[in-house]
Amino acid sequence: MFQYRSIVRKWLFLAFFSSFGVIQGPLRSAETSNLVGQPNIVLILVDDLGWMDLSCQGSDYFRTPNIDRLAAQGMRFTDAYAACAVCSPTRAAVMTGRWPGRVGVTDWIRARFQRGSQPTPSKTRTEYVGGNNRKLLCPPNPFWMEHEETTIAELLKPKGYVSCHIGKWHLGDPAWYPQRQGFDLNIAGCDIGQPPSYFDPYNHPRYNFDKQMMPRKQGEFLTHREGHEAKQFIEQNRSKPFFLSYWPYAVHTPIQAIEQVAAKYVRPDKSANNAKYAAMVESVDDAVGMIMDTLKETGLVEQTLVIFTSDNGGLKGPTDNSPLRSGKGYAYEGGIRVPLIVRWPGVIRPGTISNEPVSSVDYLPSIAEAAGCDIPTGRDIDGTSLLSLLKSDGQQSLNRSAIYWHFPHYRHSPGPYSIIRSGDWKLIKWYEGGFELYNLKDDLSERTNLANEMALKVKELDRQLTSELSRIGAKIPIPNPNYVSKSK
Repeated sequence: MFQYRSIVRKWLFLAFFSSFGVIQGPLRSAETSNLVGQPNIVLILVDDLGWMDLSCQGSDYFRTPNIDRLAAQGMRFTDAYAACAVCSPTRAAVMTGRWPGRVGVTDWIRARFQRGSQPTPSKTRTEYVGGNNRKLLCPPNPFWMEHEETTIAELLKPKGYVSCHIGKWHLGDPAWYPQRQGFDLNIAGCDIGQPPSYFDPYNHPRYNFDKQMMPRKQGEFLTHREGHEAKQFIEQNRSKPFFLSYWPYAVHTPIQAIEQVAAKYVRPDKSANNAKYAAMVESVDDAVGMIMDTLKETGLVEQTLVIFTSDNGGLKGPTDNSPLRSGKGYAYEGGIRVPLIVRWPGVIRPGTISNEPVSSVDYLPSIAEAAGCDIPTGRDIDGTSLLSLLKSDGQQSLNRSAIYWHFPHYRHSPGPYSIIRSGDWKLIKWYEGGFELYNLKDDLSERTNLANEMALKVKELDRQLTSELSRIGAKIPIPNPNYVSKSK
């Protein structure tokens, strides 16, 4: 049995953070209130970064000194979750503070090149979809996140923030790009979910990839260029509060890397693809270092709230999410549990760790409270501000009854699902039939399904899950009248 708390909370905390000399007593009240004015905000959302893909998470393979330093200077969360096991829904949840099932973006959004000659529709789809070989008809996934949603950038604008999005967006066609969703500047954010290449010239005619990053150096690496763009934005906006949404395309496929960097990760027990992937993780670490160095050089590092996380679990193959089960796209912990680090000098005691379960939907309300923004009247927010937890060395409970996921699509076997985590209990509901129940405190690797022997707990959690999905208006798969069983 994997003893999660003893390894993650004690071993990693003592072995890793003591090397930075940050194990110390709680901050005095005067030290927690030394921020003057509004904090700058940097939100780093890495694509497909797995829970174990950082050395500060306990990996002996990946080398991430800049991200490790960020963790040593802030708070690291052991039980942080992406709002979905795939990208677009999590991105919508981050931007709005609302469950993907409420926003209506519950699967990754198809880019223009993936739709062939099909133009941008005039309205979102409503008809359920599914072939005769599937038991269920599933709700359609939209082509965009609706303009009616209020994004973090739109929330911060009345407070005088200048905002910039850099990197992957993946929330709709050009009319739904970041500048149409409240951002003052958009660099490389478009409808595609992955770059044609990580090396200049990046583009391919089929992809309609954004060409804003001009001029370029021949053969430059995309993640480093995105980091350079972030550096320039900070330097040019040092005199006003800013919101930097830095969402690199890495470490999504294609798995490509600078050859000399990948060579450092060659090991007998690792594949060539593993080495390239590790080099891609290092490129993200380089970009984080570039951002933090720029904040320091401009004198803004003590006035900036930095959030670092991932949009879903790591992709099985290029990386290994062990001890978590499975990976990106799946209902198990390897698909939804992600790294989370928050740094905010004067508010967060360096080197702290929180075991509180948190979700992508929590970032908008946290940023809103930090910046002194009001949530628009009549706007239902599903997330909870983390500020009380951040100010309490991670000890203050959020008193939240549960966290939820909803993926009503056929993407991975055995089909559509919804999830609830309440306390240490996690229930997976498969819409084709059946449940899986795990106690994550005792069974982080989800090896022992307790659904049959704990039927009352299954019934209790299913009732709670069903109630929440109904409350947010989530669309549920329905029986397919045209289904033809293979057994016939």
